[in-house]
Amino acid sequence: MIIAAAHGSTPAPSLNAVGRGERAPDPAAFYDALRAAPAPAAAADPFTAHVLACILAVGLHEAALDGSSLGRAVGLDRDQLAQLLRDWLPAGLAQIDLAAEPSTAAFDDEEEQLLQLLQSHQADQSAPARWLTAMVVRRSMSDNHLWQDLGLIERAELTRLMDERFPHLAGRNVSNMKWKKFFYRSLCEMEGFTLCTAPSCRECADFDNCFGEETGESALARIRRDAPRAG
Repeated sequence: MIIAAAHGSTPAPSLNAVGRGERAPDPAAFYDALRAAPAPAAAADPFTAHVLACILAVGLHEAALDGSSLGRAVGLDRDQLAQLLRDWLPAGLAQIDLAAEPSTAAFDDEEEQLLQLLQSHQADQSAPARWLTAMVVRRSMSDNHLWQDLGLIERAELTRLMDERFPHLAGRNVSNMKWKKFFYRSLCEMEGFTLCTAPSCRECADFDNCFGEETGESALARIRRDAPRAG
C-alpha cells in the first residue's frame, strides 16, 4: 500500500513494514497528500475533512510500522474507506491499495460496548458520523490521550468533535473529564455500577488521572520530531 507525498519530488513513503534502522514514514506527509485535492464535501466542512485526514494519517503511519492495514488501525472496512476517500479525500484513492484492506471491520467485546455507547449518541446517521464513531472507538484502544491517538493538533479539536458529533454525550462531561475516562465511566453507569469507590471525584486521591491537563505534542508533530534525520 503506497501513498505519495503531496509536494515536489519527495519520495512517496512506503506503507510496508519498516525495517530496523529505516526511517518511519512521516504522517504529516500522509496528511498533506490526503488533503491535496479536496472534494466538495471537504470544502463545505473543512473541520470534518481535517479530522478524517488526521486519523487516516496516524493510521497509515501505524500500518507502515507494523505491516498491518489502514482499516485495522482506524476501525473501517474496505468499502467504508473507499467511500470516505471518494467523498472527502479523493487524492488518496489512486495511492492507497484498497484491495489490501479488510472486507469487514472486526471489533472485540470492549470495543463493541463503546461502539454501542457512541452510536446511541450520534448527532445523525450520516456516513461521516458512522465512520467517526468507529474511528474514535478503535483509536480509544491506543495508549495516549485520545486527541493524540486521533492525530489531532490539540485537545480542543477533540472537544469540538465531540460537541458536533455526539452533543448529548459531550454535554454530560460537565467537569471536562478526560475523554477516555469519561467513556468508561459512562459505560459503567450503563451497566449499573460505579467505576471507583471514592465518595466523589473531588475527594479522590487520583483526581488528576481523570481530570488533569491533557497536554503534549500532537502525534503528527511528535512522530516527525522523533524520526531520525535522513542522510
